[in-house]
Parts: sequence; structure tokens; C-alpha cells
Amino acid sequence: MEEAIRKADVLIEALPYIKDFHRKILVIKYGGSILGEEKIRSGVLEDIVFLSYMGLCPVLVHGGGPNISERMKSEGLKTEFVDGMRVTDDKTLAVVEEELSKLNALIVSEIQAIGGRAVGFAANAKSVITARKKLEGGRDLGLVGEAESIASELIKNETKNYTVCVISPMGKAKDGKIYNINADDAAAKVAAELGAEKLLVLTNVRGIMRSIDEPGSLISTLSVQEARKLIKEGAVQSGMIPKVKSCISALDGGVKKTHIIDARISHALLLEIFTKEGIGTEIIR
Repeated sequence: MEEAIRKADVLIEALPYIKDFHRKILVIKYGGSILGEEKIRSGVLEDIVFLSYMGLCPVLVHGGGPNISERMKSEGLKTEFVDGMRVTDDKTLAVVEEELSKLNALIVSEIQAIGGRAVGFAANAKSVITARKKLEGGRDLGLVGEAESIASELIKNETKNYTVCVISPMGKAKDGKIYNINADDAAAKVAAELGAEKLLVLTNVRGIMRSIDEPGSLISTLSVQEARKLIKEGAVQSGMIPKVKSCISALDGGVKKTHIIDARISHALLLEIFTKEGIGTEIIR
């Protein structure tokens, strides 16, 4: 009996958040090595389906870097990165498009198997991202783009019946050319143009730490100004930099709150959204 009451108390604790976020769009960015781990992926997708049944409108933007790198390695293709972005020629683009399309279809099918509604927007034919060529520090990165605009009305229409939109980070330019887009950047643009309540970035670390070697140094909340300062001081390093920058970009675009959370924690999304304390780092304006 006590266990049953405890479970009911947990549900009641979530009630104010369920009311506040009813029919609100949440953009979730999910990629990296954690996307390839079946057990973690299953838990994340269960949380996403739960959110949709609770009346929230989750939109998922996925990456696929490790899958792409592994495929390129097997085909003897060279991988080159500049500031976290994959230099993309025609052969690389073909691999990127194929691997992301496979992942997109897999995620959609797994959401449907759990009992959720889902629709995939992969590259080329079903892309919802209009892109333009991106230049980084004056370097030509090939077929690397940045999101110029999003087919926001199409996505919003799908969310009206709680369909989870699964978006691949590739875009088509006005001249028909296809571009590879950094998934963190794509998620920030999607969140801003949809007027999302939150952007939640799933990763394999607890959040932003003042010191990587000190588990107790997790920062639960910080402002954009503080986040920029941590990047400048070097407290935010390597792969966390584009994630923090995407959060800042989303906030600048009007998103109310952004979160960086560890997808390896069971039900991480639910704990971050439906509890006062949360489990990761939230970045606010």
C-alpha cells in the first residue's frame, strides 16, 4: 500500500507541470553514441511517448555522427572535422544522407511500436529545413549548411494530434542542393521557429560541471551570460561547447528554457520536466 501511495504522490507532484506544459512544444535533441545504445534509446523513446500521452507535444531532432563515422571508416573514406563540423564532399554527403535516413526510420518505427504516433522528416524529399551553405572561419566546409528556415506550420499541424515529429538534420537549399547540418544547430533553429517551451539536449554527461573531475560540481541553473563566461574560461570544453551554444541560440530565438541532461539516467526527460529540482543543467535568459 505504501508503495502505491508513493507512486500516486509522484504523479500528483507532476500535475502542475502537466498543466503548465499542456499542448506546449518541447524540442528534444538526441544524438551521439547514446543514440546507438538500444537500452538507452528505448528508455528515451518511452519517455517521449509518455510526454505525448500526457498532452505535451515533443519534437525530436536526431543526429547520427558515430554511425556516419563508422560507415565512412568501413568504406575507406577520410573524416575531417572543423570546430565540430564534418567537412562534407559528395561521397560524404551520400553516406550522411543514407545513415540519417536509416536512423530516422528506426526511431519512427520504435516510437510506433511503443504505441506512439510518429512521422519522420529525413533528408531530401521530406526535409522540413531550408538550408544555406555555411562558412566557418572563412573555410569552405563543402556541403555543410545552416538552417535558414523551418516548415513550422507543417510540424505544428502534426503535433495537433500528438504526433511526434522526428527530424533529420539535413536541409535543402532554394536551388535544390542538399546540405549536412550540425544537429545541435538544427535543434536550436527548430525550437526557436516553433516557439518551443523548452529545448532539451540529451548527452552522456550530467550537465555543465564547474570541474569535470568533481561530480559534485554540477551547475543546476545558469544564465546565458554565465554560460558564455564558462566557455570563455574553458570550463565548458570540446563537445559540450556546441551544445551550450545551441542552447544560447535557442534562448536568443525566444525559447523559454533550455536543458542539458544525461540520457543514461533512467527517465531523465521526465525527471527534468516534471520535478522541481531536475537532474541536469538548465540555461535561462
